[in-house]
Amino acid sequence: MTYDKQILHILAVAGEQGISVQAIAKHVYNMNHTFFTTPDYEELRNYIQQYLLRNSKSSQSLIENVGRRGYYRLNTAGSADAQQMVLQFREEQQETKEEKTQQDLSLNLFD
Repeated sequence: MTYDKQILHILAVAGEQGISVQAIAKHVYNMNHTFFTTPDYEELRNYIQQYLLRNSKSSQSLIENVGRRGYYRLNTAGSADAQQMVLQFREEQQETKEEKTQQDLSLNLFD
């Protein structure tokens, strides 16, 4: 389940130009690669490829093929869910940017 959410997040970041299955697999692999667990890259890539193929079959699906072999993007024109996801992602990005701009005005005790 977490792979599915990560794939959709990566597609939202990629935007209209789309992103390749290979690039998505690298991103998801890096998101899940830790000191204690290492996912099998080939199994992960196969899962992502099947997930994208399965979810891009109809015109009302959340994911669509860009037109180039192996490249996908969110279907913002045909899916209201995809539009909502992109808007939520943009709001999250703006909130994190606002949080980063705040300065630490506390006093340093060791000066």
